[in-house]
Amino acid sequence: MSETTDGTVFIGGGGTHGGAPVRLNLKRINRHGLIAGATGTGKTVTLQILAENFSNAGVPVFMADVKGDLTGLCMPGSHEHKAHDALISRAEKIGFDDYGYEALPVAFWDMFGEEGHPVRATVSEMGPMLLARLLDLNDVQEGVLHVVFKLADEEGLLLIDFKDLRALLTEVSDRASEMSARYGLVSKASVAAIQRKLLMLETEGADAFFGEPALKLEDMIATDGGRGKVNVLAARRLMNSPRLYATFLLWLLSELFETLPEVGDPDKPVFVFFFDEAHLLFDRAPRPLIDTVERVARLIRSKGVGVYFVTQSPSDVPEDILGQLGNRVQHALRSYTPKDAKAVKAAAQSFRPNPAFDAADAIPNLGIGEALVSVLDPKGAPTPVERTLIRPPSSRLGPADAEEVRRLIAADPLHRIYAETLDRESAFEMLETRAQASAEAPEPPAERAQPEPSRMPKVTKNSKARAKAPPPQPSMANELLGAAASATVSMLKSRQGRAMVRGLLGGLFKGR
Repeated sequence: MSETTDGTVFIGGGGTHGGAPVRLNLKRINRHGLIAGATGTGKTVTLQILAENFSNAGVPVFMADVKGDLTGLCMPGSHEHKAHDALISRAEKIGFDDYGYEALPVAFWDMFGEEGHPVRATVSEMGPMLLARLLDLNDVQEGVLHVVFKLADEEGLLLIDFKDLRALLTEVSDRASEMSARYGLVSKASVAAIQRKLLMLETEGADAFFGEPALKLEDMIATDGGRGKVNVLAARRLMNSPRLYATFLLWLLSELFETLPEVGDPDKPVFVFFFDEAHLLFDRAPRPLIDTVERVARLIRSKGVGVYFVTQSPSDVPEDILGQLGNRVQHALRSYTPKDAKAVKAAAQSFRPNPAFDAADAIPNLGIGEALVSVLDPKGAPTPVERTLIRPPSSRLGPADAEEVRRLIAADPLHRIYAETLDRESAFEMLETRAQASAEAPEPPAERAQPEPSRMPKVTKNSKARAKAPPPQPSMANELLGAAASATVSMLKSRQGRAMVRGLLGGLFKGR
């Protein structure tokens, strides 16, 4: 049943055929980790048994279910399951004598509200940097988006959902001259481009994520009967929009960073965050974003949060971030091409060597459920790599019955909190009220100014010549002024954490 022993949890190994026994130190879980391996080599089961271990140790976890296999966590394994004999055989091989079946306390979440409690955030909470990445904006368009958020702050306009953002974009477009004078060039063309990308995102269903009631982290970071809650995000439909998937998980990570207090190195982590299909986070990511993720990986561990990246190859994770991942489980990688061979060699070199075997030779030959494992010892140093047979899961292997999942969702107290969407007065309604009041206000009487005869300008030969002269050409000073206006937008972007302290990891910018 994956009980803890002396502050450790059992991962696998042992017996006469299971390789060296491996236990993960609870106090070092917040030093992050990596689960890698080719499709079909056992990564999902490793993810499942880590969730079981952490939950039974009283640690809540979050994981995305990209294939639909993790719903089985809410049900105990069964003697009638087709894999029962194989699981029992594996338990015997590694000497897992107290192996048995049990369910975990699971909360199901779904951005679209179909297979779990709706999970939402407000546009304001998402912030301009993450929203720009979600919309795939260029630098100029991102600068305009920062202006939109700045205007919302200055005029007290709440940005909650897409209709609020769309209304504020229209307001900025209508006041483009004023905005340009205050913040630098804001073109109507850039606003229109952002509106078109919003429409594209809306057709993918992303608008369902923006709204209220927004997710409260305390509803995820919770325990049930002494066991940590396992938060499972239904991600099969979400994976059709990889940028939305990656941006949502980044947002959740940033909320954890900004919300949780400093706790140092606790005896066990406060929360464990699994980032499945991690390559989607770094695909086409700009260097500043990668640098920020690297910083949060380094800093968030003092808040008791462990971040575990799940992907096919360690090369999917940038090297600076890979260096922050202390606990590693490497399943098989196949070596069919020179590129594959290079990935295998790189994966092997990331481990502390074990004189008993060559990691580069072992990785392509690992069986299903077998892995190379290195964890951090009590002093924080990586242990030599071990070839280990991962223990069998105690919860159901594979998906749970869909009707049973629906029953659990309906019975969860969180269902009453998140099921219905709230639509309070925000930027859309406030701007609409402002426009209506302006339209109903009486117009002041027009005053016709008549020039005094004595002040009428005299027509001379010089004035006629000036009238016929061609318009003056832009001067070098005007060109420099235009360049300075564009630079102002870039400067505004660099201050997103100072004025608003919102968006991607805004806490990193506090006090600067």
